[in-house]
Amino acid sequence: MAMENTTNSSDSRIEELSDSELPTSEMEQVAMSAEEVSIPSLFTSHPPIKDNLVTITSEMQGETLAELLPYLMEPEGDLNVFGISSLIRKKHTRYLRHMLEGPFPPQFVAADATRPWMLYWALAAMTMLDVDVSEYRERIISTCTPFQNKTGGFGGGHGQFSHIATSYASVLSIVMVGGQEALDLIDRKAMWHWLGQMKQKNGGFSVCEGGEIDIRGAYCSMTIISLLNLPLELPANSPAQVNGDETFLTNLEEWVSSCQTYEGGIAGAPNNEAHGAYAFCALACLAIIDTPSKIIPRCLNMPSLISWLSSQQHAPDSGFAGRTNKLVDGCYSHWVGGCWPIISAALSSSSQPQTDLWSREGLIRFILCCCQQQKQGGLRDKPSKNPDSYHSCYVLAGLSTAQHYFGFQDQESFSVVRASAGFGWSITGRADVICDEDDWVKPVHPLFVVPFERAVECRKYFEEREGF
Repeated sequence: MAMENTTNSSDSRIEELSDSELPTSEMEQVAMSAEEVSIPSLFTSHPPIKDNLVTITSEMQGETLAELLPYLMEPEGDLNVFGISSLIRKKHTRYLRHMLEGPFPPQFVAADATRPWMLYWALAAMTMLDVDVSEYRERIISTCTPFQNKTGGFGGGHGQFSHIATSYASVLSIVMVGGQEALDLIDRKAMWHWLGQMKQKNGGFSVCEGGEIDIRGAYCSMTIISLLNLPLELPANSPAQVNGDETFLTNLEEWVSSCQTYEGGIAGAPNNEAHGAYAFCALACLAIIDTPSKIIPRCLNMPSLISWLSSQQHAPDSGFAGRTNKLVDGCYSHWVGGCWPIISAALSSSSQPQTDLWSREGLIRFILCCCQQQKQGGLRDKPSKNPDSYHSCYVLAGLSTAQHYFGFQDQESFSVVRASAGFGWSITGRADVICDEDDWVKPVHPLFVVPFERAVECRKYFEEREGF
């Protein structure tokens, strides 16, 4: 049902009824309903100022905007009381179950090395849809067991080399299904030794043996170390050992700082291009190490970073792009949108929400109207793209960020000791946004991107154990 039809229908009803036929309170309610479903021009009109320079990029941006505007102006499917597409929870859940259970078409052979990621994306998305994924515990255990190597870490599949990214995805998948049997699957001592091999003298982490050193390695490593309560001391055979007193944190802050670019954003490595996903990895990595209000302003130029992040939300579609002069993409609803709670915590030690420097309403409109595949379920980059579990996960994570306020409990107990700062976070409230009750998703931890209770359960379980 188109927005225009909804509004006109309400207006005509008001005109047809006299005061004697309709009580004043109901008259006000109908008028309010008609007012609520009108779409602000901010989300339907082209920006008042347009650069006259025509490039391939500007042409592609124009084509993308032309693709998105019809969905924003006349949303598809069932509409909520605010006149935007409702969250089609059942279809998304059915789609994600299929992505977990298969069977997959032959072209998925090319994704064999990303199997742990496919598990994580689907499980995380389902938890945000409030599905109890513990039903998959036995299957996750049997699937992930052959991924783990005796030397530590998890590969993308049976017999594949360990990699930081697939280790991160495997650990988070195990954390989400929870339970002693699943958590005991992880060889923490071997993981500690293997991560010690990835730690480099410059402070960063390589993503695999002989692999690149980038911000993904730092974030994924610190996530694993924090959730599994691994010692911060380096194993004796770590290549980062020089004086013998180095830890996983040695030179890490300085290395992350060196990844900030002249634009203000964060690159994957020093002297590279700023990218939204790397900004999230940098901010989350630092917030795992120490109190955000202490460590982030110490390591990063906050004004330039905030300016860069703000510029990634486009108008009028209000989705996020991942790089300067690039196209909006649903996945950046998390990679850029997920930076804002961390920025808020970095700007103040108070748990009270800061004034938003981004549009929650705009992002919600983009997600619900443009990123949902109405026919089969699943979430996507944009309407011209097919849904997949990757976008389903990170679009829903962006929706979680837009719907909720997150706060950090700024206490000395959340410090560099055993990388425990990540456990100072909580949900401080719901934002006043354009969502019906059925449109709300379950919030996930802003740093670990898993349910709060599962992250706490994992950390507590390993804190109560002596040694490895």
